[in-house]
Amino acid sequence: MLSAQVRVLGPVEVVGPHGPAALVGAKQRAVLALLALNAGTVVPQWRLVDALWGDPPPRTAVKSLQSHVARVRQALAVCGLPEVLTTRESGYALMLPPDTVDAWRFEQRVRQARENLADGVITKAADHLRDGLALWHHDVALADAEVTGWAEAELDRLSEVRLTALEDWWDAQLQLGRHDTAVGELDRLLVTHPLRERLVGLYMLALYRCDRHNTALQAYHRLRARLADEMGVDPGPDLTRLHTLILRRDPALRPQSGGPATVATVSAAQPAVPRPAQLPARVGHFTGRVHELATLDRLMNRSTADGAESEVQVAVISGPAGIGKTALAVQWAHRMTDRFRDGQLFVDLRGHEPESALSPADALSHMLRSLGVPADRIPTEPTEQASLYRSLLHSKQILILVDNGGTAEDILPLVPAGSANLLVVTSRHTMAALATHHAVCAIGLEVLDDGDAMSLLTKLVGPAAVQREPAAAAELIRLCDRMPLAIRIAAAKLCTGIGTADAAGRPLGTLAGELAGANRLDALAIDGGSRSVRAVFASAYRALRPASAHLFRLLGLHPGTTVCLQLAAAMADLPLALAREVIGELVNAHLVTEVSPGRLRLHDLIALFAHQCAMAECSAPAREEATARMLDWYLAVAAEANRIIDPGRDRVTPALRFALAQLPFPAEPEPALAFLESERANLLPVARFALQHGHTDVPWQLTYLLTGFYDSCGHWLERVLLCHLGVAAAQAGGDPATEGLMRSALGVAYIAIRRFDEALQSLYEALPLMRSSGDMRGVGHVHNNIAAAYSGLRRFGEAVDAFREALEVHTAHGHRLGIALALNNTGHTYVRMGKPELSSRDLTMALQISREIGNRRLEAAALHSLGEADLRGGAAEGALDHFGAALAVYQEMGDRQYQAETLHGIGLAYLTRGEPATATGHLHRALTLAHEIADPHLEAIVRHALAQAYLSAGELAAARTQLDLALAARVWVPDTYEEANLHRDLGELEQRCGDPESAAYHWELAVRLYQKVNATDEADELAARLT
Repeated sequence: MLSAQVRVLGPVEVVGPHGPAALVGAKQRAVLALLALNAGTVVPQWRLVDALWGDPPPRTAVKSLQSHVARVRQALAVCGLPEVLTTRESGYALMLPPDTVDAWRFEQRVRQARENLADGVITKAADHLRDGLALWHHDVALADAEVTGWAEAELDRLSEVRLTALEDWWDAQLQLGRHDTAVGELDRLLVTHPLRERLVGLYMLALYRCDRHNTALQAYHRLRARLADEMGVDPGPDLTRLHTLILRRDPALRPQSGGPATVATVSAAQPAVPRPAQLPARVGHFTGRVHELATLDRLMNRSTADGAESEVQVAVISGPAGIGKTALAVQWAHRMTDRFRDGQLFVDLRGHEPESALSPADALSHMLRSLGVPADRIPTEPTEQASLYRSLLHSKQILILVDNGGTAEDILPLVPAGSANLLVVTSRHTMAALATHHAVCAIGLEVLDDGDAMSLLTKLVGPAAVQREPAAAAELIRLCDRMPLAIRIAAAKLCTGIGTADAAGRPLGTLAGELAGANRLDALAIDGGSRSVRAVFASAYRALRPASAHLFRLLGLHPGTTVCLQLAAAMADLPLALAREVIGELVNAHLVTEVSPGRLRLHDLIALFAHQCAMAECSAPAREEATARMLDWYLAVAAEANRIIDPGRDRVTPALRFALAQLPFPAEPEPALAFLESERANLLPVARFALQHGHTDVPWQLTYLLTGFYDSCGHWLERVLLCHLGVAAAQAGGDPATEGLMRSALGVAYIAIRRFDEALQSLYEALPLMRSSGDMRGVGHVHNNIAAAYSGLRRFGEAVDAFREALEVHTAHGHRLGIALALNNTGHTYVRMGKPELSSRDLTMALQISREIGNRRLEAAALHSLGEADLRGGAAEGALDHFGAALAVYQEMGDRQYQAETLHGIGLAYLTRGEPATATGHLHRALTLAHEIADPHLEAIVRHALAQAYLSAGELAAARTQLDLALAARVWVPDTYEEANLHRDLGELEQRCGDPESAAYHWELAVRLYQKVNATDEADELAARLT
């Protein structure tokens, strides 16, 4: 490995074999530093863009980033570090060992110091802290770089770690009796950090030990006054206690040979019984859990305050098997040993192994012996044991760690008396019943996040292995579901040769390939070992009641990411109340996570285990019935939602074996749309599952029934994919009429993402299928959709002809909804052609028919089209009336797509009236909705309108930002005419900014784009400005 040193704890520097790298500019230094802080792992391009420019980034951000990366790569090569900055997937990585980066070494020293402090090895802790703090050569990291967003938060975190390390350093110095030196340095630190209570406490203690009793008290009073004035709070209990002890001139505050006397460890007496120290050894390479550790740390502020009644005396760490509950509890307990002067007790209740579980009496007997009670003095009655246990703990400070708790009833006798004791319990169950007796701090563990999972793997297999195969490492973590036990087993197979004969030294990609196969749970085991992912899941599964185990197996048959409570009840054919009770047991056992009220999720590995249990233990007929119930439930829910959202869409009525027991949402449009949104991630997997398992009616029926949802909420690319599944299902079913319906739906989906040529291809394929099956209503709809595609291509003559064909077909067959739709679309096309005067008759008739047939969606569409006609004709007041009426209907229906489009129209109307401030208010509401439904076309047109409003108000910088962002959105949904409009207005902006050359560039580009789509009037008008 090439020798290299990267410094980010201050000005950014890189020193390679040939000397320092010449990093020019704050952005280059920022790129290098951000990659160094994540050495050996890929940093996505978008994260770097966010860190360098924030939100929103400039249009040129990606190109600028690529340029900065190229220059940093060149500077690294010159200093003797070629090829260390690599491009990986959609990001970049600095392929250097973490220990070449000073920030990594600093945090390692701090971790080592804290372990030493926990073990009482003060001198060694002080040495580590000194070495770590010496790595800082400025008060802030990245001192000469410019970052924002998440990177700013990372710098704040490093600064906080540094300050805490300084506090630890001076704490250690005081414990070593160096209070004379500490006073001056702590005084200087308090100038810049006057409100840090721990610093103030250390300063007070140093002053007191230097016989400056009054000055120490004054420091406390200064802080208390400032906290009251600036924050309205009082000092915390630790500092208040120290103040009281100084007032008393308590001798315990003087240095003592028997142990430290600092703010956190003041003790007036030594234990009278043997001091138990029963904590198990820390787990190797403990990683992550920062928030959970912080929660436990905050708990200590209450649990050991002398003379104060403790609010919380019990902490419960719960989570699925293999998630790292015991590792977290033991890690934290070791850090806190100096906070419990009378020791630490530990007992493993083995609550998840019924045949060997410890009874409360056995656990109490163990505790009493550990507290020095002779065996012959221990009562035989559990109630008397508990009473003696509480009496012995009443005046003590002891940490009790109970591992693998089974039920709350097993834990209740072990809750200590005395406000300074703390009981920490780990369990696969939430132990909710404990909260009915005691104040409980509940900590639920989930799988690791991506960063911590990668960090754990790197520690276990070594940085070199991860650096060689970063993509395989990321895939391995995904396949392990970011579960600590699974990652540790995978690493063991890679590094020790355990599992197969040739395992040692195997590439990460080889094991990832094995895990990607059908037997992932089998692969996550070590041959001959008692620990495997399957084994820990199985132990939790075996403890379930039969009804809960049955439902757990059935949930494994669901192909999606979450399951709602009503669907779970339907799959198991249970009443909702009983299903809720059964699900409660699964949630309590952490086999299922309730991600929101009534919505459940199984982690990937647990879902795989549930599926395998279903395949092994449920009969084929039982599995088939559960699957049929699931698919019928989705069809029934989609049919009811369609009836509520779009009652005119009535061509499909699913034939269901199993009726819907209860609608999972109120029978109103907005709740129906919200529920389908919550199910959105499941819709494609369910349709794909149905197709793969021969249920060919399900995908195409879902596609049809969900049309109103997608019309209202966007998600166009998902709609295209669902339509493709619908086409495939219709072809598999051999029904030409259904295939025609699906190809028509696919054409509409393509129109929504402005892929008009592909839309026309699909629609012209649908037309003969509809005709051959005699579906003339469908033929009329296809002609209507063909016209919409031509209109999108600005081939308006062909569009009007196709709309007229649709009108003739619908009129001949008396389909009034189709007639109204064709009339509305014909009128709207005239408006787009710049001939609003020709639209009035068609649009008025469309509005009349829609009201006569009671179709609110079509009524709103006609009102919206009338508003556009008014706007194009210069009648802003009429436009506002029509748009306002349309908006009211769309809001009633919960249709975010058309709410946004209507708000866009209202904004343009106010702009026409010369009210840009009012216009921007409506346009920003439209932009919010466009973001919610992820519609880049709508975002682009709304941003363009905002730019016009800002131009009208003379806010040129804001206008430029909106035009740049609109052009960026057009990358996703190209539209030549709209791009021409943007360049036209960019030219106007440059002209007003006094840059005629740039203005001419944008106008010339706009003219070429207008000509490309035969917009000759617009091209000629703009060309005239260039002459």
